[in-house]
Amino acid sequence: MPDPCLKIVLVTPEIPYNTGAIGRTCVALNLELILIKPLGFSLDEKSVRRAGTDYWKHVDLTEYDSWRHFLEAEKPPREKLHFFEEHGRESLYAPDYPDDAYLVFGCESAGLPKAILDGLEDRVFHLPMLSPRVRSLNLANVATAVIYQAMRTRLGG
Repeated sequence: MPDPCLKIVLVTPEIPYNTGAIGRTCVALNLELILIKPLGFSLDEKSVRRAGTDYWKHVDLTEYDSWRHFLEAEKPPREKLHFFEEHGRESLYAPDYPDDAYLVFGCESAGLPKAILDGLEDRVFHLPMLSPRVRSLNLANVATAVIYQAMRTRLGG
């Protein structure tokens, strides 16, 4: 199998089902999944495995104890970081995603910490929602939409 290209980063995810579903998408597209602790669940919980079905064992998984540890180990260039929040300046359709981009998502209840986004506001994107009745979308749904948009040209779109 080819080396993973895009890296999906979940910062302190809380719901195992979302992480499992995103892991399954990563396996389907040969992407690396990076989890930033603390996690709101144990990775050996049945629900993570259930959401990822029997694919969880195939997830190219890296874990870091904190955002700082992630930055120190990965050393991601600024232009390769893409953060996704409902208040992002531009939509997920705006950037050209490099093959080795980091797609970064926050936890389900609070999103990404302001300390992480400080000084990177131009790297924050949103998923458009047309109805004012919906506050937010499910993390796994947002991540999947973003991943497929980022890979659009590589997948023949």
